[in-house]
Amino acid sequence: MHNRRAGEDGIVVTAPGLERLDVLAGTSVVEGDELQRNMSGQLGDVLESVPGVTSSSFAPGAARPVLRGFSGERVRVLFDGIGAIDASNTSDDHAVSIDPLTAERIEVLRGPAVLLYGSQAIGGAVNVIDKRIPRREPLDKIHIDGLASYDTVNEQYSLGGSLDAALGGGFVFHADGSYRDANDLRIPGYVVSDGLRANLLADADEEEGEGEIEEAAELRGIANQRDILPNSFARAWSANAGLAFFRGDSNMGVSVGWYDTTYGVPERPGAGHHHHEGEEGHDGEEHEGEEEEGGVSIGLKQFRADFRGEYVFGGSFIDRMLTRVGYSDYTHTEFEGSEVGTVFDITGIEARTEFVQAPRGALRGSFGAQYYFRDFAAVGEEAFVAPNETEQFGLFALQEFGDGPFEIEGAIRYEKTNVESAPLNVRRDFDAFSGALGASFQTAGGLRFGVNGSRVSRAPAGEELFANGPHIATQAFEVGDPNLKMERAWGVEGYMRGTVGPAQVSIAVFKNWFDDFIYLEETGEEEDDLPVFAYLQDDATYFGVEGEVTAPLFSIGTGSRVVGEARGEYVRAKLDDGTPLPRIPPLGLSGALQLETTAFDVRGEVEWFAKQNRIAPFETPTDDFAFVNASIAWRPFDGQRNITLMAGVDNIFDTEGRRHTAFTKDFVPLPGRNFKISLRTSL
Repeated sequence: MHNRRAGEDGIVVTAPGLERLDVLAGTSVVEGDELQRNMSGQLGDVLESVPGVTSSSFAPGAARPVLRGFSGERVRVLFDGIGAIDASNTSDDHAVSIDPLTAERIEVLRGPAVLLYGSQAIGGAVNVIDKRIPRREPLDKIHIDGLASYDTVNEQYSLGGSLDAALGGGFVFHADGSYRDANDLRIPGYVVSDGLRANLLADADEEEGEGEIEEAAELRGIANQRDILPNSFARAWSANAGLAFFRGDSNMGVSVGWYDTTYGVPERPGAGHHHHEGEEGHDGEEHEGEEEEGGVSIGLKQFRADFRGEYVFGGSFIDRMLTRVGYSDYTHTEFEGSEVGTVFDITGIEARTEFVQAPRGALRGSFGAQYYFRDFAAVGEEAFVAPNETEQFGLFALQEFGDGPFEIEGAIRYEKTNVESAPLNVRRDFDAFSGALGASFQTAGGLRFGVNGSRVSRAPAGEELFANGPHIATQAFEVGDPNLKMERAWGVEGYMRGTVGPAQVSIAVFKNWFDDFIYLEETGEEEDDLPVFAYLQDDATYFGVEGEVTAPLFSIGTGSRVVGEARGEYVRAKLDDGTPLPRIPPLGLSGALQLETTAFDVRGEVEWFAKQNRIAPFETPTDDFAFVNASIAWRPFDGQRNITLMAGVDNIFDTEGRRHTAFTKDFVPLPGRNFKISLRTSL
């Protein structure tokens, strides 16, 4: 039922309850050589080659996945089936607190059944699987995995490794860690886009005409910056340890971990840093001194503890029970130079229990409950969100009927959410019901056709309700609305996936009709010398197509072949009056050829992204661009794939590219030509 990559025997999705349900419009799994080839500092960058997925690309140190044009509160980032419990959903400048370096596999889950993981998964979910709680007993006494890489475009070196040890008596110990260090990013051409550069130069001429020579020179200096993206460094490290106990088919385990990253946030040209020191303005001397101290940077730290248990009953009604609990203590500090601007503190817990039914004839399914609590506090003179608490309780069930060519699937979720800000004396209570129903038919040749319908409800988040102030990292004045209503949507999608001769095919077409859609849009106003972005609400529609075809083209000798891949995605989103929604990705197409042999694989690919000129008010259009990439993977030990040396080059022709999904696209271009080398081991 799931997308399959060329050269693999199959894919097993590990998200609990989703192993069978065809309510999904398709599941993509990134692992092995593909994960090594796409490895980057942030989760959004790693998944950019998956159909329907792009990146928020706010900065090299902060890039969250964007699925089907949805981001933020409509894409759940999961760690082994429960939330990351960080602040990455709050704003695009906040990094995801999961290091891909220690991931064993990453699953991109689409379609309405993913709503079983929360109403925040309207666009889909990204489930990161690692082994910090051991998932199985190692075949050998000790098992070691490692990954090391180097990228020239930012002089980044990365190291990640893990150890699993069988202690006897069914106990398995795990430890892993990672380290990454990257300098400022090398880019092709100017830092700022052509349109912004023209505006800066025009402003410089105006300042010079008024006799402001220093201001004019500063503006021209900003406009003419090129080759290096200032303040785009990133550093991160992580350490985790876990212990699991296995008895028969049942198991349970715990883990603790620490994630620590510091990264720069490139400055919006012309947006001076905002301060509350009682000053009436920003004189040139003060601003110059501030710049000497350094730009805006973010320090993020998270302590996390997790529990996972699976108990097999083997009964006639309940086969097994799955339990996941995660606790997070998260701190995110925004620095302006060496001074602390805002500190975000989040303490949260998420717990989930699911009962998987024993198959009864053609009926399969599961049901369960989920609890989530988050205590959010922003402290500092530029704390733009009032302290708030969110408590959420959910009940869910999913059922599938049919063991022949016809299958019917259904899923339902009830969610009660309370969001409260004591300082504002505001409390909002929401009751949300969501459901999905689908039917599918599989041909004798292995091709499945299906259609799904869904009704989704989502409560507004604390940030959408209570934001009101200057945000130092985004260099914007953000305004929420405590009176926002529940967001609701009808959805329908049709899909085709499976095998057509030797080819693997996956195509989905979807449309969503939103009532009271919540979105963040620039208003054209200014507050404290910053552009104002407000959370607004209106009816909206999303339409999209995404697809992937993988097929062996011809064989070369014994055990060697050439495989072709083609991928594409398109999303169109607008308000009820026809106004385009902001930050919607353009049409994207890509193709690849890969020579696969026993000892090595050689791959070449082209990625093309169209111009985006369907833009929201106060947005700017984004030019089209194409990247050409190549790589070679070598397995030096005949018949074994446990050591892979990979070398490659991304953006071979050093082309300028900007992602329309990024708030910062006009002054944060994508990387230039990048030579990279990596070594992955599993011993």
